[in-house]
Amino acid sequence: MSNITSIKQQAVENFAAQFPILVQRGIDEPTWNALCNTIYPGANPDSVVMAIDYCKARGLDILLKPVHLVPMQVTDARSKDKVWRDVPMPGIGMYRIQADRSGNYAGADEPVFGPDVTEEFQDPYNQQNKIKVTYPQWCKYTVYKVVNGQRVAFHALERWKENYATQSGKTECPNAMWRKRPYAQLAKCTEAQALRKAWPEIGSEPTAEEMEGKEIVINEIPGSQPTQSTKPASRALDAMRNQGTAPVTLDHEQAAETTEQVDHASAYADHCAAIEGSSETTEWQQAYTAAWTWANETGDQAIINGIKQIAGERKRQLDAERGNHQ
Repeated sequence: MSNITSIKQQAVENFAAQFPILVQRGIDEPTWNALCNTIYPGANPDSVVMAIDYCKARGLDILLKPVHLVPMQVTDARSKDKVWRDVPMPGIGMYRIQADRSGNYAGADEPVFGPDVTEEFQDPYNQQNKIKVTYPQWCKYTVYKVVNGQRVAFHALERWKENYATQSGKTECPNAMWRKRPYAQLAKCTEAQALRKAWPEIGSEPTAEEMEGKEIVINEIPGSQPTQSTKPASRALDAMRNQGTAPVTLDHEQAAETTEQVDHASAYADHCAAIEGSSETTEWQQAYTAAWTWANETGDQAIINGIKQIAGERKRQLDAERGNHQ
């Protein structure tokens, strides 16, 4: 056995010994590194493991990112407590994959939009300013499915006002993505609804595009969730190491405990909107730097991870757009 082969074999054995749960899931070290640093940059490792299980259960290739990890503020409907979580949600791409795999997907029409509406919203961060947004009143999307040898149409109609995401829960102003792409965002939401109608087996879970910037309200037993003053245990990573140590953070992450409960939702939404709304690399860098500095000042690891994930995704989009223009 050559030295190179021996080194590689030793690396595989070391990884298997350190992370047995990942190996049981068929995840090797290169795949794990790709998931943490490229597919879900900045996400909590526990959340990445959750995404692995989600994709495995549905027979999906996680490296194609059919499911997103969306940092969301989850409100307990009983206790009214709010906590930040990475929530796994299917992307519209996953619905398309499942419809195609069914073998009876028969295409779709171009989305049809209703009349344009121009509305002014109060700028939540500058009371002297109004933000003007032009959006389609509604969108209609039609998909086709072969049923008993016949091509059958399934329609969905969604209204922009019932779907758009706000900058925060304290304002009616749309976030950056819904201001910048009002037609495309509504079309994705409407397409998802049409696909769910045609293929109920897809499930009733909303897509990441539909839930972006929104808040989840759940009915959980009060007190069942850790408060922000308590650092949550990383059970998946503890199990991987077969020990009860604190979770290992990814590069550039700073583990910190929050000593008091502070509502950072508005500022978080503002920084996310600035990152998502950046149209070129320099603008992205400025928005990310400001957001990263603020996130670390909060001492909230969920916020730090969320900012890093959103910034990483936007950077990849900008790189892809630049590559298409060359």
